Amino acid sequence: MSILVYYTSVSSSREVKKHQSKIFSYLDSKKIAYKTLDISQSSEIKDEMRKKTGDPTSLPPQIFHGDTYCGDYSMFDTALEDETVEAFLKL
Repeated sequence: MSILVYYTSVSSSREVKKHQSKIFSYLDSKKIAYKTLDISQSSEIKDEMRKKTGDPTSLPPQIFHGDTYCGDYSMFDTALEDETVEAFLKL
């Protein structure tokens, strides 16, 4: 299983872009393999993300380890501050 990040390539929000970039930068710097799914490419992908998070209003980025939900950006950021990202990502 690998890390899966739902993100959007089309967003007018600088905050969303910054959050996604921070997640990707961290994963790249630690050489953690991950896949991305762009919710802006298909409403089915967005619906799948929301169903898997259990929140019909969830927004990207959302992080999974396989089918197991890890959390959203704020949870990732907390894990980063607490130096518990590996546990957060269930690695």
